[in-house]
Amino acid sequence: MVEKKSFLKWATAVLALLLLFSLPDGCTARVKGIFKDATSPANRFFTQTVQSLKEGAAAIRGLGGMLEENSRLSEEIIYLQAQLAERENLEQANRHLQDQLDFYTKQKRAMIPCQVTSRTISGWWQSVRLDKGRAQGIEANRAVISPDGLVGRTAAVSAFTADVLLISDPACKVSARVNRTGSFGLVTGRGVNAKGYPVARMQFIHKDAPVKVGDAVVTSGLGGVFPKDILIGYIETVDTEDAGLYQIADIIPQAVTELMDVVFVAAGDEAAEAEE
Repeated sequence: MVEKKSFLKWATAVLALLLLFSLPDGCTARVKGIFKDATSPANRFFTQTVQSLKEGAAAIRGLGGMLEENSRLSEEIIYLQAQLAERENLEQANRHLQDQLDFYTKQKRAMIPCQVTSRTISGWWQSVRLDKGRAQGIEANRAVISPDGLVGRTAAVSAFTADVLLISDPACKVSARVNRTGSFGLVTGRGVNAKGYPVARMQFIHKDAPVKVGDAVVTSGLGGVFPKDILIGYIETVDTEDAGLYQIADIIPQAVTELMDVVFVAAGDEAAEAEE
């Protein structure tokens, strides 16, 4: 039934076209005009649709080009950022090397530059290992210094290596004084704090000494191991011990071993220099 209706529609359309072309020229023109007017909106819609599709395709092609350009620019930015970071690292390394050279050349005492090869900073044991030993003139119980301040002292020394006991180790004890007031005391390592930074404590400070937070603590030169006036660190807290006989001050050492790659070991008769 459906096929029959479809056939009738097609047959009617064909007959209408035949009738249109069989009419006289005047009638044909009028009918064609009527047909053209009737189909004009559809033609305009079709033309506009095709044009829109062309413009859409062009826009899509343009968008693809923009995406490629954005991708290229992103890669270029990443490259430039990497170049900038590398340049900053080189500049920082150059400044670091210049600081070490300036420190070394300004020293009046004999110093042996050493490379830090390993670190053992866990629990209460605080040490680093150096790449030089007895063969290069390093002995036990020599001060180890960096441009930032006191690092510690040499402990076990072999022919070609030396272990350094850091200022934050409880076994490392240093005679010290508060630089501003001249107050003496004994600095002992306290390991690391909750943030992972090395800490030390200065004890036996006179109970009436006007020490305060932020004061610099330096080596006193007493004892013959550590040269005089080497920066140890800065006072973080000040308190009085339980019996009230003296003050104690917690210190943050200035020389942070995690940032070091080169240190200097004091050589020669430091006891004589300390007395001077």
